[in-house]
Amino acid sequence: MKWITRERPKIDRIACPWLIKNFVDKEAQFIYVPAEGVKIRAEELNAIPFDIPGVEFSHHEDKCTFDYILEKYKIEDAALHTLAVIVRGADTDRHDLASQASGLWAISAGLAYNIKDDHELLEKGMMVYDALYSWAKHLQKVKHTQNPVDYLFIDVFNKFINEKAAKKKTPGWVKELKEIIQDQIDTNLSLTDISKSLDIHPSYLSREFSKHFNNLSFGDYLRKLRIEKAIELMKANEYSLTEIAYLTGFSDQSHFTRIFKQHTGKNPSAYKKEWAKGKAGTKS
Repeated sequence: MKWITRERPKIDRIACPWLIKNFVDKEAQFIYVPAEGVKIRAEELNAIPFDIPGVEFSHHEDKCTFDYILEKYKIEDAALHTLAVIVRGADTDRHDLASQASGLWAISAGLAYNIKDDHELLEKGMMVYDALYSWAKHLQKVKHTQNPVDYLFIDVFNKFINEKAAKKKTPGWVKELKEIIQDQIDTNLSLTDISKSLDIHPSYLSREFSKHFNNLSFGDYLRKLRIEKAIELMKANEYSLTEIAYLTGFSDQSHFTRIFKQHTGKNPSAYKKEWAKGKAGTKS
C-alpha cells in the first residue's frame, strides 16, 4: 500500500513509516510531497495520508500519529509502547515524558539538516528506530558502565551530589515558573516556550522540573493543577462541564473526562453530583 505525508520529515513522519514497514505493511511505499498537496495526491495515487490535520492517521488529543497506529492495529509489543512515549515526547516538545525524547529530537533535527533528500533521510532515520527498538526490547536494564567498582564510585558520587543539592535553596526560577503556570494554566503551555521566557535550556528544565514539583513531570503537574481548578469551578456551580473543560485548558470534553477520572476515580458528572449531594446533606 502507498502512504503519503508532508515533505521534510523529522520525528513522526519517519517513526511512522518505520512502524508501518516493520509491523503493519512490509510492502509499504512512502511518498513525501508539499503539505498543501498531500490530500490531492493521496486521491490521485490511492495512497493513505498520514500525519496531517483532518485525516484518520494523525494526532488525536495529546497522542501523536505513532500512538494512533499502535492503537489502530492493536499492536501490544511492550518495547513499541516504550518507544511510543519517546516519539511522542520528541514530536510534541514534551521532553518531560521520557529522558530519551530530547536526544531523539536532537538526532532527528540534525539528520534533517544534513540530508536534503527525503527518501535518503527516511532510509537513514529507519536505522535510528531500529537501534531504539533494540534498546527498548533488550537493553533497557543495561548500563554503559559495567565495572562493579565503577558502580560503587557512581553510587557514592550520586549520594554526595544529592546531599549537596538538598542543602541548596530552591532556585529562583522555580517560584517564577510556578507563577507562570498558575497564570497560564488554561493555555497550551509547553516547556520549550517556558524555557525561553525563563532563559533556561529546555533539557535542563525538563530534567530538573520534578525535583521541585512534587516528583511530578511537567505534564503530570499541569494536569494535576487543571483538575484541581476544575473541581473548584464545579463547586462554584456557575459553569457547565463543557465550559469547565474549556476554562481549564483541555482540548475537548472527552480529554477532560479521561484525565479527570484518572485523577479522581470518577467521571466529572458523577463527581459533581456526589459533591452536590454531600453538600445538601450537611444542610439538612
